[in-house]
Amino acid sequence: MAHQNVTFPSTSPSGEAHGYLERPESGQGPGLIVIQEWWGLDEHIADLVRRFAAEGFVTLAPDLYGGTTVHDREDAARMASRLPVEQAVADLAGAVDYLLGLDAVTSSKVGVVGFCMGGAFVVRLAALAGDKVGAAVPFYGRPDPATDYSGLRAAVQGHYGEEDRSISRDDVVSMATTMRLQSGVVPEIHWYPAGHAFMNDQRPSHDQHCAALGWSRAVEFLRDHLG
Repeated sequence: MAHQNVTFPSTSPSGEAHGYLERPESGQGPGLIVIQEWWGLDEHIADLVRRFAAEGFVTLAPDLYGGTTVHDREDAARMASRLPVEQAVADLAGAVDYLLGLDAVTSSKVGVVGFCMGGAFVVRLAALAGDKVGAAVPFYGRPDPATDYSGLRAAVQGHYGEEDRSISRDDVVSMATTMRLQSGVVPEIHWYPAGHAFMNDQRPSHDQHCAALGWSRAVEFLRDHLG
């Protein structure tokens, strides 16, 4: 089962969505959305939420699968394919509004960080939410050439593995070029000597050194742009 402890309005038929929220020890801080991998809102994502909260962020991971987590690649691919992209992005936009409405959130904009499937959603959400998002950090999210970046106002920092067979350097360069042309945003891109999902310490692809470096860069970037 997915980690859930909060409910917020969404555009789904039920009118609500769920997620996992953690506050920093101080009780308040800048707002941050964490978007899940295709496995669901599992222990890895929940752990990242707690780690970001420990760094001072009021952190929310929306549950895009409605309570389900999976462990098999075929199941994950099936769940991801059944997730309507526009619906998911709309629900994520609702999570942004919910987070900004919390008294504990001290920032006027939120940060968004996502991994794998969630990494692909990061820039879509930032472009949709416009001025509500101050920093967008995709980790190995596959660029979608159909994405419209014209509404993007956030600073962007991307993290990709040089040995990732699912995402080519050309794809990332093309994304960065299109982003700059459509929005004026020039993304900060980092490459690592690792494969896909190098941040996930529950997967064989985990690379401890690259994960630590990516984490430190992301936290510093989020602090710089969220205050």
